[in-house]
Parts: sequence; structure tokens; C-alpha cells
Amino acid sequence: MSNRLKALLYYVLTRLLLAPLMLWTIASLVFLLMRATPGDPVDAILGPRAPTAVKDALREQLGLSGSLWDQYLHYLNNLIHFDLGTSLTTRGQATWEIIQSFFPATAELAIYSMVVAASIGLGVGILAAVKADTGWDLGGRLFGIITYSLPLFWIGMLLQLTLSVQLGWFPIGTRFPATLPPPDAITGLYTLDALLQGNWHQFITSCHYLILPAFSLGIVLSGIFERIVRVSLQETLRSDYVEAAIARGINSRSVLINHALKNAMIPVVTILGLTFAAVLGGAVLTEVTFSWPGLANRLFRALVGRDYPVVQGIVVFFAAIVVTISIAIDIINAWIDPRIRY
Repeated sequence: MSNRLKALLYYVLTRLLLAPLMLWTIASLVFLLMRATPGDPVDAILGPRAPTAVKDALREQLGLSGSLWDQYLHYLNNLIHFDLGTSLTTRGQATWEIIQSFFPATAELAIYSMVVAASIGLGVGILAAVKADTGWDLGGRLFGIITYSLPLFWIGMLLQLTLSVQLGWFPIGTRFPATLPPPDAITGLYTLDALLQGNWHQFITSCHYLILPAFSLGIVLSGIFERIVRVSLQETLRSDYVEAAIARGINSRSVLINHALKNAMIPVVTILGLTFAAVLGGAVLTEVTFSWPGLANRLFRALVGRDYPVVQGIVVFFAAIVVTISIAIDIINAWIDPRIRY
């Protein structure tokens, strides 16, 4: 086993050992923040005018009557046993069931949004880098600044008003028409399930409902990729080994693909992975704007309803995804660039 591989394995093992500590920190913070913010889940369920005796009985039933320390220890004990608790507002429904039910919609939206963001951002960024100090470069810079600055909820509502309300090209919201049966659940991703079942009508319908929310989220994220790709690729194209390759008479297309682009993609892969992880947990505005039945939308409803177990469980679930993806990114970067050492 080479020294580089040993160093990589040591780094991965260290990150895996630190992952529980990171998740514990996040779980503790969300536990304390939920109880520090104004509002009472009992009031959210019964209303503020309910009798005190009824409120006390419900608080006892929900396990909220004990001290904060007792509640915290009970929460950690459940978390160690992979028990995320039961919803306070949806009686009898476990948090894991909520995650399994709503996460596929969020994953599908995140995947297609990243496809849009990467396609547009990488294309514009590469063109701006290759055409440095020209109108294309200026246009790429303006594109990155404008799209990165767009408020996500505003671009979503603007597309709804123009393409849905005025032109009627796309549905204004939700994931699938209520008048049609959705694809049979295999993966939970409607587009993929429709393809696996060979139902092209369901696939086209799923895409039709997915285009606007995915484009809204993707166009905002594309500015991030454009800026990273343009700066990284321009710096790589000015490096000595690229100039040496051009001096040897190597085709400019080959230099761009085989020499410059591969090395410039290292920070892009990092941003791509971390952005995808952030999109999974941060698509609340898009899902709420388009009434998309995803896990981020469900998290928003749980926050409004003061549903402690659901909020805590979803946040910890998203945190675990971020930790996993960050470790995977480091491994991918080491595979792309053998010069990286750990």
C-alpha cells in the first residue's frame, strides 16, 4: 500500500470518527434553539385558550413536562438508537416515516436543479475563461453577479406569474396533477419511476411539473459555478505547464480538456458537492413557493407548528448528508489530482 493511500485512509477514518461529534453538536444546538425560540407546541396543537389542565395532560403525554435536562437526555438516548421520535402534530407518525415520505421529492428537485446549475454555470464559465478580456468575459461576469444576487423567492414568483399565470405553459405549483395517479413508488423519484415502468406520459408530466422549480433554483445556483469555473480556469490557462503544452504545438482543444480543465475542476467539484448538500436542506423557499411536497417544505411546516421531534430529526438527517458528501468530495478530489496530500 502506497504512502499516499495510507494517508488518505487515515484521513477518511479520522473524519468518520469525528462525524458523530459533529452530529452531536448539531443535534444539541437544534434541541436548544427550538426550546429557546418563542412558542409552545401544546399551544400550537390545542390553541392558547385551552384549559390549563388539558394543556398539562397533553404536555405530559408528549414528554414535555420534565426538565430541560431530562428531555435532552431522553432525546440523546433515542438518537443513539436511531430513533428520531414521533411527530407532535401528526399523531403516531414517526419522524423516519416523514423523512422517507417527503425526502424523494426534495432529492429529485435538488438533482435536476444541480443539472441546470452545472450545465449553465459550467458552460458560461468555460466560455468566459477561454475568451478572457473580451465581451464574452464581461458577459460571464455580469451573469455570475446577477444570478448570484437574485432572491430565490422572487425569481420563483416571477416565473410563476409569466410562464404559468400569463402564458399558461407550466403548472403554477405542486409535483403531479391531482387528477392523475402518480408513478408507482420504486425510488420515490417520479421521473425515474416513470422511466423504469416505461410510462412516457407520466414521465413527461413529471418533467412538466418539475421544470419551473428546478430552473428557478438552478439559475440562482449557476452564478456560483460560473464564478468558480471562470476564475479557476483562467488561472490554470496562465500556468507554466499549459503554456509549455501550447509551445509544443499541442492542439488548443486538447490543452483545454486534458490539461487545463481537469485541474480547474478541483474547486468546482468541491463547490458542486457542498452546494448539492446545501440544496437538499435549503430548498425551503423554492418548495414553499411552488407548493413542492418535499422534506424542506415539511420542515417549514414543522417549524411553524413547533413540532420539536420532526424539526430535530430532519435537521440531523440533513446534517448527516452534508458530512457524508464532504468526505466523498475529499476522496474524489484526491482521485482527480494525485498531487493532493492528506
